[in-house]
Amino acid sequence: MLSELTIKNFAIIDDVRIKFNNGLTVLTGETGAGKSIIIEAVNLILGSRASHELIRTGHESAELEAFFEISPGSPQAKIMADQGIDYKEGLIIRRIISSKGKHKVYINSRQSSMQLLKELCENLAGISSQHAHQGLLKEKNHLDVLDEFCNLSVLRKETEDIFNDLIVLIKKLEKLRASKAKSTEERDFLKFQINEIEQLNIGKNEDADLEREQKRLKNASQICEIFNFSINELYAGEGSVTERLSAVKSGMEKYKDVEPVLKEKALVIENMIFELKEMAEDFRVSLSKIDPDTTALEKVENRLDQLQKLKRKYGGSLDSLFAQYKLMQDQFSKTCDVKGQIVKLEKQVKNLKTRYGKNAAMLSEKRKKGAKHLASLVETELHDLEMNQARFIINIDNAKGDPGRDLFTMDGAKAFPTGIDNVSFYISPNPGEKAKPLAKIVSGGELSRIVLALKIILSRTDFLETLIFDEVDAGIGGATSEKVGIKLAGLGKNNQVICITHLAQIARYGKNHYKIAKSVSRNKTLTTIIPLMHKDEKADELARMIGGSKITRATLDHAREMVKFTEK
Repeated sequence: MLSELTIKNFAIIDDVRIKFNNGLTVLTGETGAGKSIIIEAVNLILGSRASHELIRTGHESAELEAFFEISPGSPQAKIMADQGIDYKEGLIIRRIISSKGKHKVYINSRQSSMQLLKELCENLAGISSQHAHQGLLKEKNHLDVLDEFCNLSVLRKETEDIFNDLIVLIKKLEKLRASKAKSTEERDFLKFQINEIEQLNIGKNEDADLEREQKRLKNASQICEIFNFSINELYAGEGSVTERLSAVKSGMEKYKDVEPVLKEKALVIENMIFELKEMAEDFRVSLSKIDPDTTALEKVENRLDQLQKLKRKYGGSLDSLFAQYKLMQDQFSKTCDVKGQIVKLEKQVKNLKTRYGKNAAMLSEKRKKGAKHLASLVETELHDLEMNQARFIINIDNAKGDPGRDLFTMDGAKAFPTGIDNVSFYISPNPGEKAKPLAKIVSGGELSRIVLALKIILSRTDFLETLIFDEVDAGIGGATSEKVGIKLAGLGKNNQVICITHLAQIARYGKNHYKIAKSVSRNKTLTTIIPLMHKDEKADELARMIGGSKITRATLDHAREMVKFTEK
């Protein structure tokens, strides 16, 4: 329930605070006094788009704040609990509209996002304004009204999710089918590239190894000379190092028993001779592997040339070549599995279509059943509102699907995220008249009463505790306005109802009554809100609404009689 609304520097309002109670609250006042501005302020509190043009002239920002009492078990209580906010303390929404920079939103003193604000306010209050009346003329909104009455939000959301998943899969399936012919050519080309790499059987770092081998073979003659020279000098030649060391060792061994040092060093020289022999042997082995013939060099250079060509083709290095090879293998596997993917997707699409069909059929069944009940209730309410002979009809049909253009159809019907149904409201206001769509037949007064009838009925099925009506009296008067006032008062027994009205016949039923007045001070227009606490104050305002600027004694007496009669 909306308990308090504060408005500062907003349009022609300087600074006002309104405390609301339960039951029916009426707001009255001269045209242009600012009544609709209050509705606009509530709209902004509930998350509508803000504009800096709404800021009062001469100020840099406007501030709106509302305090709502939150009922246990309501959607708002759950959302607040999830956000770590105690709903028992109430919900305080504050919006600051700035002429410079970004507008700000605060929820219970904590700066918040528009997304959270809209989540909290989705079912917090309902505003029925002239815009809402015109919205009812659009058939696309009729389905939403019926589904709200039938309480189909969960089933409808599930159907929408299935539909969206189905569209994604169908598009993916179409893409795979379209690429199936092309994939054969792509697969052949990938196979050629993969074979091209595999045939070379390239080793890791092979290019670096080949480059070293190339340098070795290019210097084979010089290297052979060094090996032969080293073998000869160290071991094989006359007067080699090992021969001279053997002589030194023999001399030391003659006196090794009498001089320990000679014995020790003789062993060292013996090890040196052994190592030199091994070194010479290693040189012989390496020498045998060197082929000074140019054939070996040609083979290495040819191999290097093959590698260089592939490296240039696939990224410039062996690492990039191997990476490309892995990607091509993966892509080849995918192209080979296109048929398998198509079969898999076809199965998934079939399953989702089955689920969608079941949900769509269930939605249709519940809508058709609910439509009869809703139409009957609307007719009852309209009869109470002086449309005694009106017939209200809810038509449910399907749009014919086009398999050539639609992604999918359901039993010949066009499929939508909301199911396969089109819903449209028809009315026959008078006997003998053919029922026609609302947009083609209703007057302003008839439309206002239809909106009120629907609000009365829907208020029984949702969590909306606060209902706000603007322009509900458009096009009506006399006995009809009396009936509207009675209906609003009855609605206020279970809901908080706030109504802006120009008709005394409606205003008289207000449990709470506020007068919106406009004045000019120091060349500035000011809006003030005056609570009419006493029956005399209320009678004066009703007399003004009845008689205009000139209030006669008869008018005032009539107004007092209206107040007295209503209080009984």
